[in-house]
Amino acid sequence: MIYLAMATAWIISFINNIAVMFPTSDVIDGVCYAYSIWKNQAARMFFFTWNFLSFYVIILFIFVFYYWRILLVIHRQARVMASHADSGSKTAQNQLNEIQSSVIKTMILVSACYAIAWLPSYIYFLIVTLHPNPTPLDDVYYAVVLLAYSYMCINPFIYATKLDPVRQILLRLIPCKKTSEQVAGSAA
Repeated sequence: MIYLAMATAWIISFINNIAVMFPTSDVIDGVCYAYSIWKNQAARMFFFTWNFLSFYVIILFIFVFYYWRILLVIHRQARVMASHADSGSKTAQNQLNEIQSSVIKTMILVSACYAIAWLPSYIYFLIVTLHPNPTPLDDVYYAVVLLAYSYMCINPFIYATKLDPVRQILLRLIPCKKTSEQVAGSAA
C-alpha cells in the first residue's frame, strides 16, 4: 500500500507537469510564464478549480477523515481497557485519554499548518488565473512558494514534538547519543 501511494503521488505529479505545465508555459522576452498561456479562460479556470480541489480541499479532508478514524480506534481501545481494568485502577484510562488528547492536538496542528501554509499560494494562483494577461510577480511568487514548501519541513517537527512514539523512534536514530551501557563498556 505504501509503494502504491508513493507511485500514485509521483505519477499524478508527473502527468500534471507534462500534460499541463509544458503546453501552458512559455518564455517571452526572457521571462518565464508558467501555467499562463491558455487557449481560453474556461480551461484556465477549470485547471485552477481542479488543482485547488485535488491538492488542497481533498488533502485537508483526508487529514481530518483519517485522524478521526485513529480517534475511533483509540476510543474503542479505551472502552475495552476500561472493561478489563479494576474498578480502582484509572491509570490505563488516563493514559488512553492522554493519547487521545495528543492525537487531537496533532490533527489540529497538522491540518491548520497545511491550510495556512498552502492557502496563500492558492490565493496567488487564483489572482493570476483571473487576470486576463497575467504577469508574474516574482517576489510574491517566491514568498508564497517558500511558505507552502516550508510545511514539508515543519511537518516532521510537529510529529516529533506531539507524539511520544515518533519522538522515541527519532531519538533512537540519533547516532551520537550514547547510553550509559556504552559509556560503561568503553571505560573497561
